[in-house]
Amino acid sequence: MKFNRFNTIIFIGFLAIVGVIVMQLFLLNQAYIFEKRDMEDKIHFALQDVVEKIYRDNKSELPITNPIKKISENYFIVNVNDVFENQILEKYLKVEFEKVKLELDFEYAIYDCSSDEMVYGNYISLDGKSEKFCKDCFLKNNDLTYYFAVRFPNLKQTYFKSISQYWIFTGVLFLVLIIYVYSVFLMLQQKRYTDLQKDFINNMTHEFKTPLASILIASNYANTQKEIAENPRLSKYMQIIINQSNKLNQHIEKILYIAKTESKQILLDKTKVNLTTLLELVKENILLKHQKEVLIDIQLERDYLVQADEFHFYNILYNIMDNAVKYSVQKPIIHIQSNENEKGLVLKFSDNGVGIPPNDLPFIFDKFYRVARTDNKDIEGFGIGLSYVKRVCEWHKWKVIAVNNKDLGITVSIQINKKEYE
Repeated sequence: MKFNRFNTIIFIGFLAIVGVIVMQLFLLNQAYIFEKRDMEDKIHFALQDVVEKIYRDNKSELPITNPIKKISENYFIVNVNDVFENQILEKYLKVEFEKVKLELDFEYAIYDCSSDEMVYGNYISLDGKSEKFCKDCFLKNNDLTYYFAVRFPNLKQTYFKSISQYWIFTGVLFLVLIIYVYSVFLMLQQKRYTDLQKDFINNMTHEFKTPLASILIASNYANTQKEIAENPRLSKYMQIIINQSNKLNQHIEKILYIAKTESKQILLDKTKVNLTTLLELVKENILLKHQKEVLIDIQLERDYLVQADEFHFYNILYNIMDNAVKYSVQKPIIHIQSNENEKGLVLKFSDNGVGIPPNDLPFIFDKFYRVARTDNKDIEGFGIGLSYVKRVCEWHKWKVIAVNNKDLGITVSIQINKKEYE
C-alpha cells in the first residue's frame, strides 16, 4: 500500500486511539487494584478493632502477632485465642464495619472446640433481606482453637461496581475505535471507487479524443470540397457536424482538466497577464459562440497585470461568463467590475440570470453538481465548469465565492492576492 498522506493520517489516528485505549485499560487495572487494596484495608482495620474489643472485654493482653489471616479474596479468619460470645461478636462486627463505611453483606461463623466444627453462622444483609447462611463455605482450621471466620459473598461484584465509571469510559473508547475503523473502511472504499471513476473518465476521454480528432479532420476537409461547398444543404449539415464535434471536444477537455486536477498533474505556468486584454478576448469569443444578443460591460478601475497561468485564467473567466449567458432567460447582461481592498484585487461578475436557490448556492462549485431546473435538458454542460473555476483559483491560492443578487442573477467574485498583480 502506498504510504501517502491519507494513509499516514489513518495510521496515526489508529495508533492514537489504540494508545488511548491501552492507557485506559491500564488505568482500569490500576483502579481495580487500588479499590481492592482499599477494601482489604477496611476489612483488616475493622476486624482488628473487633479483636481489640474482645480482648478488652476479657481483660486480656493483645497478641503480638497479627490475628487476622486472609484465606481467599473474600474469606478471612481471625484468631482470638480466647472465649467470646456470638451475640457480642455480631454486634462488634456490625459496628466496626459501619464505622469504616464497609457497606457489604457478610456472614460469619465461630469455631466450637468442643464439637470441633464451625458453628452458629449468620448472614447479615444491608437491605434487611433474609439470606441463606452458607455453612459449607466455612472451613475448619486445625491450627487454631478460638477463632471466627468472616466471608463477604458479594465482594468481587463490589469491586467492579465501584469502578463502573472506568468501565463506561472504556466502553465509549471501544465504541469510538469501532466507529473510527468503520469510517476508515468506508473512506478507503469510497476512495477506491473515486479512483476507479477517475481512471474510467481518463481512459474514456482519451479514447474519445482520437476518433473525434479524425472526425474533425475529415469534416474540415470535406467542407472544403466543391461538391459540398456548392450544395447549401450538405454544407449546412457538414457545418453542424463540425460545430457539434467542437462542442464535444470542449467537454472532453474540461473533463480532462478536472481529472488532472484531482491527480495533481497540473503545473502552472505563471506570467504577467493583461487583465483588460484577456477579458476583451473572452468577451469576443462569448459573443461568437452564442447566437443571440449579449451585453458584456467591462469596467475596471485601471489596467492590471495579473501573475497567473494565462491558459487557465482565460478558462475560468470564460466559464463564468458562459454560465451567465446560458442561465439567462432574457437578454443576457454581464457587468464586470474591479475594486481593491486590504487583501488584494476583487473581480466581480454580475449577471441578470435566473439566480440560484439558497439551498443550492453552497454546492455550485462541487464537481458534477447541477441545480435542479425544468430547463436542464435544454442547457449544455456536465456540472464541471464551476468546479474547474474553483480548482484553478485554489491552484493560484485565490478565493472564489458566489452570492445571489438582490434583484436578478448572481455575482461571482474572485479575490486575487495583493502580491500577484500590479
